[in-house]
This record gives sequence, structure tokens and C-alpha cells, in this order.
Amino acid sequence: MDELMAQRVAKVEALREAGVDPYPTRAARTHTSAEVIAMVEALPEGATEAEGIVVDVAGRIVARRDMGKATFIDILDGHGRLQVLLRQNTLENYDTLKNTDLGDFVGFRGTPIRTRTGQPTVQAATWTMLAKALHAPPEKYHGLADSEQRQRRRYLDLMANEETRRVFTVRSRVIASIRRFLDARGFLEVETPILQESESGAAARPFLTHFNAIDEQRVLRISLELHLKRLVIGGFERVYEIGRNFRNEGMSFKHNPEFTMMETYEAYADYLKVAEMAEQMVSNAALEVLGTTKITFRDHEIDLAPPWRRITFNDALMEYAELDLTAFPNAESLRAELRRRGVDAPVTAGYGKLCDEAMSHYVEPNLIQPTFLLDYPVELSPLAKRKPGNPRMVERFECFVAGFECGNAYTELNDPIEQRQRFEAQLDLKAAGDDEVELVDDDFLFALEHGMPPTGGFGMGIDRLVMLLTGQSSIREVILFPPMKSLKE
Repeated sequence: MDELMAQRVAKVEALREAGVDPYPTRAARTHTSAEVIAMVEALPEGATEAEGIVVDVAGRIVARRDMGKATFIDILDGHGRLQVLLRQNTLENYDTLKNTDLGDFVGFRGTPIRTRTGQPTVQAATWTMLAKALHAPPEKYHGLADSEQRQRRRYLDLMANEETRRVFTVRSRVIASIRRFLDARGFLEVETPILQESESGAAARPFLTHFNAIDEQRVLRISLELHLKRLVIGGFERVYEIGRNFRNEGMSFKHNPEFTMMETYEAYADYLKVAEMAEQMVSNAALEVLGTTKITFRDHEIDLAPPWRRITFNDALMEYAELDLTAFPNAESLRAELRRRGVDAPVTAGYGKLCDEAMSHYVEPNLIQPTFLLDYPVELSPLAKRKPGNPRMVERFECFVAGFECGNAYTELNDPIEQRQRFEAQLDLKAAGDDEVELVDDDFLFALEHGMPPTGGFGMGIDRLVMLLTGQSSIREVILFPPMKSLKE
């Protein structure tokens, strides 16, 4: 135990010896800091006291100023900061204040007043220790500047940094806004399994676990898609889920192995109808939570108001790279062209992977304003329906903002025979050395064989959306407890 902690532990014992429980079972609070401040600000001009009113307030001590026979303490609760005045001649237990420290949770009973400087304040008649802190809080400006420490000990970050509290308040309100938007459109919120028999619905490496009760291996889901489409097959015409996915892969400013997805599936809709819904949903969330559709991200001024730009996959490659996919119709020719241009083109990559590499290299960084990239190569999208009149392409869009992808949608493939063929083609890619493929899900195929109506599906990364709306340049700053490497002794 270090010296400072020992001093605080000694104060715990001193409180107990004085008959004070440093960790009482209950706390009285009748008003928040914001309510007291509003009460004082509403006093008539010239009035200095809310006569006849007694309030109980509570919070963490964040500042203390001893001034002779009076002490000013600032407390912080979930609604703001409030000043409390304690006078030696009016406070019943003034002497025990010496056992308080920054970081302690305390309660005060007293009268709301306006000080000579106009500061809303509670003039306390009694005080109560609610929870004695054994460690000092981090210093506001110097104690918690390291990003790893802030993310590893998020509770200290929240304690010290108002901006961090703002980010996660915005996150919660954004999710609530999305729910309201979808509920109002007749969508039903559902929950699907996290523990699954095999990875399906996306091309990603899973986390593995063992299901002891049935003695079988399971994976943590990498996608919500196939179970949600089972529900459309079963008769729910509009469903959505907001939940965690897990992909045992690398980390970057926009990738985290554990992330939150929102997916919707709507019967009798296609990807163009979904695009209209997506731009309305995002702009609505911005308006509700921020009060504007205009945001700033990495020095870019971005407007999320509809309509968003729409451009096809091939047209975008033509615009930003003068690369016409129709001139390179197979993996061999496209690989050779990309290598000629100095773009990474692994020998194991199939045609779809090479198209994606070209798009990521040339197009994605240029899509700053909200953009729907439409009509992807069929090899990239084994779950999407082919585009009528152009069987090389599927009805799919990805939406991009600030140079990175934040949403993905299909007109869903509902032909069970073609879907099986697409899955089998993915297995051929895996056999050729490509690990990022979508595997066969026989139960989903069996479900699809019972008939699924024309359906539009949409998936959006909640973490990336919150990054945009809060101006955070790393996904780890919008996840309360991002994964961290264990501390070694």
C-alpha cells in the first residue's frame, strides 16, 4: 500500500471511530446539480436564497477551497457541477470535513443560495460521507493523457474528461434514435444467437469457443445476416437487430475485433429503397442528437443531409483511377494491371478480392461526402442478387463517409439454387488459398428453399457512425472498453 492510500485508509478508520459509516447503505438525494442551479437562477432579482426550501444533493468531490472558518466544495454528479458552502458556525459536523478528499462521494443537505458573485450554491447544514475513495482521482490535465491508460481504465477517463463523457452520451442517444426511427417504420427488434455452429454471413476469421454442455465447438458470430433472413423467411416482414459481432482479425483506426452492428431486413424492398432509408436514418440521428446534419471529421466539413451522392463501382474506378473493369474481365488480367500500377495483388486473390483492392486503393479515400457506391462485382457479393441486364454485377451498395465505409446493403439473393452455387464457388476460392471467403450454411440454404420474398438488407457499423458524429479519429475512442493486451507482471 502506498503512502497516499495509507493516509486515506487511516481516514476511513477515523470516520468509523467517530461513529460515521464511510460506506453507508443508502443515500438521500432530492435534487440534481442542474435542478438546484435552475432553481437559483429562477430567483427574483435581488433574492439571494430560496427561502423555506431544503435540498439533498450528492456527488463526487472535484474541488475544495478552505477559507478560514468556511469551506467551499465542488461536487460533480451526472448532471453537472455544483458548489457547496460549509460554514463552521452552521454545519453540525464541520470538524469531520478533515476526513474528506478529492474523489470521495458525499451528500449535503441545505438551502439553495446565490453568492455575492452570483454563483448558484447550496449552503449546507449537514454533510454525509457516501463512499470514501482510497485513490486520488486523476489530474484533469496531466494525470490521464496517455490513450492506452484512458482506454484500459475507462472509469478514470470518464472521471477526468468531460469530452469522453460527451462521446459516450452521444453514442447512447444515437442508438436510441436509430431504434425510434426503425420502430416508427414498423420494424421489429429481435435477438439472434451469438454462439453459432459455424462462421457465416461474412468473410472473416472467427473466435472459437467450446460449448461444454453439449461438448461441441462453437464460434462467436461474425455477422447477423443469415439468422435475420431466416426470420423474414418465417414471416416477419421487417426485422432489425443491434448487437455485437466478433472477428478474430487485426485492429486499425476503423477496425476492432468486437464491434456493434445494426442490420435491417425488409421484405418487398430492394437496395435502392434501402439506400433512401439509410440516408434518412443517419441524417435523422444527427439532427436529433447534434441538432444539425453538418459535422466535422479530420478537418473535413461534411453534410449528412439527403440525398447522398450515388455512383457505380465501375464508374468510380473510372473517375478516380481511369480503370475500366470491363477491360479486365478475369483475375489474371486484373492482377497484371494492378501489379503494373504498383497495387498489391496477391496470387491467391480471386477476381472479387482484386476488385476490392482496387476500390480501396483508388476510390475509398476520395469519398469524403456521403456516397453510395452501387453495383458490385458478383464475386465480391455471394449473398446479393444479380443486376438485371448485367449478370457480372449484383445489386449492392456500400455507403462511404469521410473516406471509409460505414454501411453495406443488398437486394438479397433469394434463389436457393444459385445461392448454393455461390457458396460452392466460395469454397473453390478457399481451396485456392483465399482465407477470406463465406462458408456454406446448410441450414440457411434449407430455410431459403422454403421461399424468401424479395428483400432488401442493410448493415451499418454503429461504432463508425459514432466516430463520425463525435469527430473521433479512432474506433477505440467510441468503445467503452476496447480490448487491451494483458499487463505483464
